[in-house]
Amino acid sequence: MATTSYTHRIDPELRAQSEAIFAALGMPLGTAINVFLKKSVAVGGFPFDVRLDVPSRETVEAMLEAERIAKDPLIEALSVDDALEALKK
Repeated sequence: MATTSYTHRIDPELRAQSEAIFAALGMPLGTAINVFLKKSVAVGGFPFDVRLDVPSRETVEAMLEAERIAKDPLIEALSVDDALEALKK
């Protein structure tokens, strides 16, 4: 099989992290890229979901509330057992 060369700029940290992962799997980065491209051709697109991971309004509100509670010195943290007991009341 004939091959061709392709050059692309990659963030050095991303490259190092990727090379470490693929080395642990026993393959160089170039082989991993070829696996990705072959799978993309086989499935007719990305071989995984590609989407924006935007949290819902409710999730953002819950996260902000959790941060507020965590920083509030007047709110006493309950143990899991205490929290379950309070729910029973």
